[in-house]
Amino acid sequence: MYETDPRIVLTLDAGGTNLIFSAIAGNREIVEPVHFHSVPDDLDRMLSTLVEGFEAVRRQLDAAPVAISFAFPGPADYAHGIIGDLPNFPSFRGGVALGPFLERKFGIPVFINNDGNLFAYGEAISGALPEVNALLERSGSTKRYRNLLGVTLGTGFGAGAVIDGRLLTGDNGCGGDVWVFRNKHHAGMICEESVSIRAVRRVYGEITGSDAAHLTPRDIFDIAEGTRPGDREAARESFRRFGEVAGDVISQALTIIDGIVVLGGGLTGAAKYFMPSLLAEMRGEICTFAGDRFPRLQMQTYDLDSPEEAAEFVREKSVPVAVPHSEERVRYHHIRQTPVVRSKLGASRAIALGAYAFAIAELDRRQ
Repeated sequence: MYETDPRIVLTLDAGGTNLIFSAIAGNREIVEPVHFHSVPDDLDRMLSTLVEGFEAVRRQLDAAPVAISFAFPGPADYAHGIIGDLPNFPSFRGGVALGPFLERKFGIPVFINNDGNLFAYGEAISGALPEVNALLERSGSTKRYRNLLGVTLGTGFGAGAVIDGRLLTGDNGCGGDVWVFRNKHHAGMICEESVSIRAVRRVYGEITGSDAAHLTPRDIFDIAEGTRPGDREAARESFRRFGEVAGDVISQALTIIDGIVVLGGGLTGAAKYFMPSLLAEMRGEICTFAGDRFPRLQMQTYDLDSPEEAAEFVREKSVPVAVPHSEERVRYHHIRQTPVVRSKLGASRAIALGAYAFAIAELDRRQ
């Protein structure tokens, strides 16, 4: 959408260990990224590092940037650029006005969001959403999508929602937050306790009765593959349970959002082991006390990474119906369907493109 836009936006990939500064114009990174070590336990040094990093990028540019836009951990009052008490940044306490601080330093607007929101926005503007609609158009289907639920599977369970081109931030900056949904397997727990890196490790350890703290998700994936010593069935069961809870939460969110689902994050590399249970949950049934049974979702779910399901998804299913008392006929989309697809951009690039697109869209909206 912004491939030919010349405006430059400074960006930041903020981790607990490293800070990576860059600049984007026309959906392309236009500088050599600048790397600094994060200083999470010293606020003044952290702020100085942020200024130094953005300055280092600005010196590489031939034109002035129009904004700064990036993802930063919460809790936060993102609309006003104020960061709350961060577990991984102990110096951030009592509300740090990071956005206003950077605006004063650089004299340009600063936009801060969480990574789940920017992942979803990047996929909606430059990734999965336009790809799905292009696939439908090439196939001759008249169906088009406008809404997207973006889900990141990794250290935590992140998500964001885009409704008709607008990011759903909510009145309190909590729009799209799914990590705190109720856990299907443990009713008193948040769902992230079953949909995260720590969850895969914990379940493997519980099943095997061993200490799995030293294992990475890649290790457990390799055990499932049979390329690393360990309990192969326990490894597969760890991912199966992960997928079941993820599918339960996605189904609940999708009932409200009603759009395409795109999955990103490091754990998507193990999709072969969690997608069957995730899809089974989305395709399950619920019932009433009277014994009536209903599909879990009103929409049929298609895995677009399956060639067979993708082919069925794009097949034109609408039918012509007559307008009463006229010769006119209109298309009736009587079959509801939702695609699930894994990110081709990758989470990091989708977040960066989301940060760029969000800044440009906000600048345009303010004109």
